This record gives sequence, structure tokens and C-alpha cells, in this order.
Amino acid sequence: MSVTPRLLNLNLFIYPGGHHEAAWRYHESAPDRLLDLSYYQELARRAEAAKFDAIFLADGPSLPDNIRYASRFRLEPFTWLSGLAAATERIGLIATASTTYLEPYNLARLFASLDHLSRGRAGWNIVTTGAPQAARNFGLDEHPPHAERYTRAREYLDVVTKLWDSWEDDALLVDQGGGVFADTGRIHPIDHAGERLRVRGPLNIPRSPQGRPVYVQAGSSQDGRAFAARYAEAVFTAHQTEGNAREFYSDIKARVKAEGRDPDQLKVLPGISPFIGSTEAEARRLHDEFNELTQPEYSLRQLRQMLGVDLSGHDLDAPFPRELVPADSEREVNSRFQVVLDIVDRERPTIRGLLHRLAGARGHWVTAGTPEQIADRIEQWFVGGAADGFNVMPPYLTGGFDTFAEHVVPILQARGLFRTEYAGTTLRDHFGLPRPASQYSSRVPA
Repeated sequence: MSVTPRLLNLNLFIYPGGHHEAAWRYHESAPDRLLDLSYYQELARRAEAAKFDAIFLADGPSLPDNIRYASRFRLEPFTWLSGLAAATERIGLIATASTTYLEPYNLARLFASLDHLSRGRAGWNIVTTGAPQAARNFGLDEHPPHAERYTRAREYLDVVTKLWDSWEDDALLVDQGGGVFADTGRIHPIDHAGERLRVRGPLNIPRSPQGRPVYVQAGSSQDGRAFAARYAEAVFTAHQTEGNAREFYSDIKARVKAEGRDPDQLKVLPGISPFIGSTEAEARRLHDEFNELTQPEYSLRQLRQMLGVDLSGHDLDAPFPRELVPADSEREVNSRFQVVLDIVDRERPTIRGLLHRLAGARGHWVTAGTPEQIADRIEQWFVGGAADGFNVMPPYLTGGFDTFAEHVVPILQARGLFRTEYAGTTLRDHFGLPRPASQYSSRVPA
């Protein structure tokens, strides 16, 4: 009996302009097109031609306070992805949406609509929102504490899952001869009355092609890992070393198994931001060129958000003052705190050196090399138990992605590590995930 070979999953993670904080200043970038839908449609079609699993758009319900020096505005993801759905046929479409600042019924409608309009390509990046400035955009005086946000998120997942299941698969009849459009006995109110949420249901749209969008999650705190183990079908994560990535991979897979789930039904996808050149020296020069374009004020503000330490006025070429980092457990679970602290403890950088390490992708893995070297590193993590695939985070667009698609992807395909054609049509197909049955399907219609 033949065994289907394990293949990489690759997503294109799009930030306006690219992931390096100075991407918009690079001479090959196109900052004048960052609000042009056709720009993103062209990118999406190229990602689909390279047989990527999905496109991913991060989002947050507030304006980042570092907009002065970087292209960090937020396009509304459902509008954006609907435009990409119309321009593509196979590639998945993953949107970020908050369980803290979006009502569950509205979210369920939005994702069900995207899944229908894309014929089964929607994925939900589940976030609780870590930005405290979001609270006042929604009439709140304070951002809910971390633990409270996760408590709400667990109830929220229960509600939206019921809403997506509230129409059984065969509820939509469209019986023109008999004059019956839908079998109301197979459409179910969910009657949820919980500690934080009350939702009557049912959803006002039939069950979508995937049944439910793919559940994606990005938290690496203890609460985040527990949440992922229970609900997630893909996990986005940030690691600087293969060893740390393997530890996370092993831990999250064990947690999934402890929840009674199949560990193979959760994909662990670290971020990788590659600088690619025809030689390693050329790739490193490209990386250095980007770092020389950074604005220290922006970088210091980002560092303050991550570590809670203000180094304004310090000598940037002095060693990083490790003793100034506060012990703050709430900050640790809400950011890249531990990732950044590990860099400091492992590499003992100067302040400027640390700022440059974080400029590329906010704590995700930044690597420079030839296409062959990048492919080697991806393969090493993949076969070494550190990843099921990657979120590819181009340092700039569109060239940073084009180089990866044109020169790295063919190497991975030639090694039998990545698909040369799509085997299915939905995001669940691409990730090798089953289509879940409605939890109401076994009920006898009234």
C-alpha cells in the first residue's frame, strides 16, 4: 500500500509593502500601490501559480502608533479577500478577526459568505487582540485582561461553530417542482445563553462549502497553546532557532493528542522572511541595505512595545542593557517578549544590532542566502520536526515574493517537498483536513 508523501504547506503572508519595517523605502517597492486592489490581485495570482496553500492577511481594529515611519495601516480583510477571491480559483484566503471586538453572529456571517463566494477557500486567523488602544474604538475604557479575553474566546468558538453548523448540509432543497426552497426541520436555532454571550441563531446563510472555515491561531503563550490544542487546525508561530521551533512543535502536537485529536490535523507554520541573492554575500548585502533604511525612532518604539523598556537616548552601539527589562508576565504573554529576550541572552547584541534583528519581521525568522540555501533551511526544519510548512513573509513586495516563487519553490518541488499541482479545490483540501460534519446532522427533523 503506497503512502502519500508528506508535503510542505506554504502561505503568503502579506503586509502592505512587505515585512521589513523599511520596505516602503526600498527603491524596488511600490508604496504608491498599497491601496490598489489590482496590486494584491496580481500578487495573489502569482502565489496561486506557485501553488501556495493560502494568502494570509493580518489585521487589528486600531491604528498602530508607529504609522509615522512604516506602512502599517490596516486593510479590512473581508473586503480585501473578496476582491482576491474574484481574481483567483484555488488559493486559500485567511483573514484575521477578533473574538474580543467583533460580535460572533457578524463574524459567522462574514466568514460563511467568504467561503461561499470563494467556493470553499476561507480560513479564520483567530485572535483575541493584544493592542490595548483598540478598546476605546469600541466604547471601552480599558482593554480586557489576557485571561478574560481567552475565556471569552473559548465561548465564542463554541457559538460560531454552532452557527456554522446550524444549517445541515441537506437543508437547502431548491425543489422547484415541489415549491420547497429549504427544509426548515434541518435548520436549527442554537439557543446559546452563556456567561458572556447570548445568541439565538440560526445563521441566515446555508452551510458553506467547507462546513466551517479552517481554524487558524497564532498565540504561543500557555493560554494560546491550550486554545490551539483544543480548536486550531493551523498554528502560526515565531521562532529564531530550529531548536526552539522543535520544542514548540513537539509541545503543541502533544497537547493536541491529549485533547483527543489527531496531531496530523494541526499544521505548525512558523514565519520565514528570506533575503535571497545569487550568492550568500549578495543576500547579506541586500539585508544590510534594508537595515540601513530603518528609522531608529520607529525601531525603539517597537522594542518598547515588545519588552516594556524605553531606550530612547541610549547609545545605540552600546550593549543591550538586559538588566532594564522588567519582569512582566502580562507583557510576556501578549507579545514576542520571550522570542526577543532569547535573542538578547543568546547573542548579546548591541541595541542597534537588536533593532536590526527585529526590523525584518518582528521576531520571526529572518534568513539570508541563495535559493539553494533557503530551500536547504526550509527542508531541514520540515524533516527535522520543527515545522509542517511556513508562512512566507517577503521582506518587500513584490520582488521579495517573486524571487522566492521563481527560484526557491522549484527547488522544493524538484526535491518532492512541495506540490506541483493542486490536488483539491478548498483550503481544507490543501491542508489535508477533513470537512467536519454538522453537529446537528444526527438529529431527527421535526
